Amino acid sequence: MDHQQLPLNLRPDESSPEWMNKGDNAWQLTAATLVALQSMPGLVILYGGMVKKKWAINSCLMAIYAFAVTLICWVGWGYRMSFGDKLVDFWGKPATALDDNFLLGQAFLGYFPTATMVWFQFGFAAITPVLIGGALLGRMNFVAWMMFVPLWHTFSYTIGAFSVWNPNGWLAKMGVIDFAGGLVIHLSSGVAGFTAAYWVGPRSDKDKERFPANNVVMMLGGAGLVWMGWTGFNGGAPYATSTVASLAVINTHVCAATSLLTWLLLDISFSGKPSAIGVVNGIITGLVCITPAAGVVQCWAAMLMGAISGSLPWFTLTVLQNKGRILRHVDDTFAILHTHAFAGSLGGILTGLFAVPKLSRLFYMVPDWEKYIGLAYALRTGQTSAGLRQMGIQLIGILFIVCLNIVTTSLICLVIKLFVPLRLSKDELEIGDDEVHGEVAYTLSNEGDRFENPKVNSMYDVDEYPSVMSKSTASYEPHMV
Repeated sequence: MDHQQLPLNLRPDESSPEWMNKGDNAWQLTAATLVALQSMPGLVILYGGMVKKKWAINSCLMAIYAFAVTLICWVGWGYRMSFGDKLVDFWGKPATALDDNFLLGQAFLGYFPTATMVWFQFGFAAITPVLIGGALLGRMNFVAWMMFVPLWHTFSYTIGAFSVWNPNGWLAKMGVIDFAGGLVIHLSSGVAGFTAAYWVGPRSDKDKERFPANNVVMMLGGAGLVWMGWTGFNGGAPYATSTVASLAVINTHVCAATSLLTWLLLDISFSGKPSAIGVVNGIITGLVCITPAAGVVQCWAAMLMGAISGSLPWFTLTVLQNKGRILRHVDDTFAILHTHAFAGSLGGILTGLFAVPKLSRLFYMVPDWEKYIGLAYALRTGQTSAGLRQMGIQLIGILFIVCLNIVTTSLICLVIKLFVPLRLSKDELEIGDDEVHGEVAYTLSNEGDRFENPKVNSMYDVDEYPSVMSKSTASYEPHMV
């Protein structure tokens, strides 16, 4: 359309108001999309390749559904409950984020429209239930999952996000440091996933005994998308194209690389072989651990955090997993408790130790010397009480998120159980995708008819069709429960 034909009431400058920083807006939209790509298609691909072949479709659809329904909940009420006006000290008032007057106004943090903020924070809200799903794959009733996601988002995620990230939240006022979601996202998803797995129950005995990844290359590709997407995850947290954003990005990747190498070396040292699942676990634990600290610690600290996140969760997963009664009892399919809850709480504690006062003030834009100071720096500058206080606040934040998710997740599962079963039926557990969805992930062209009768051809595992995968891949199993 020629500019002379524009309506008289439309001014060219209305789409670019004076308060908007185009560079910040462009980066924030890019970062938001990188975060969204971690779920779609990152975790969809990771889950689809990491599970037994008979659960590939179900696992992918659980992730896709969670992503989609969270977006509807987010613009419908979730965003305002997390970042809107205070209802109580830990929760915001429900309201929509649909009106253009609201969406086109300036965000309460940053020089960009609220619509950008809504889209960026949606990526965080969406990935959290997708991660929870990683603990429930291979046995949760899909209808129960459809009910679980919006309920958990409403009654758990929004409480954690408001408490930690909203300036009116009680933990935010106290001074908890969670740069980009180590507590709000990863600790929450790890605890909620483990709790839900307790209520849903374990996989079938045959699946627990043998659960080979159906496509290791696809699994590694999904992990790579998650890793690179973390650039936006932590790099977008300052809400500006700032020096803090740049530091957060390099710290993120340094920590992940160090954690990967640490986990890999431990696998080689104790089992004699480098493990693909070990690489994935090392990447994830490093990314999770650095998240609460990404822009407030120095690069050497990020590397040290990577060494710790690649070793302690390795120990809990490979050693303590088989010794702890509760850990053995709960079937956490992808060890979300270890890779997210343990790594997230570890990151929260190490943030309280290594947070640099100068960097914290750059991020939080406050001159208060009594807040946001790591214990290591407090001891060096004679502010021991302030450092101990910060460490105590970090522990309070961790305890709150843990208790919140145990209670809310349990209540949600018990309520859902009143209406639909939490678990799939015996036939569905035995057969998988073909019984649950009427579809299969892989079918050889000359063997497709075998799957038309799921009652007869129930277990189409790699062992039955060795031509589908190599012998080494068919025998490969994640080091999971």
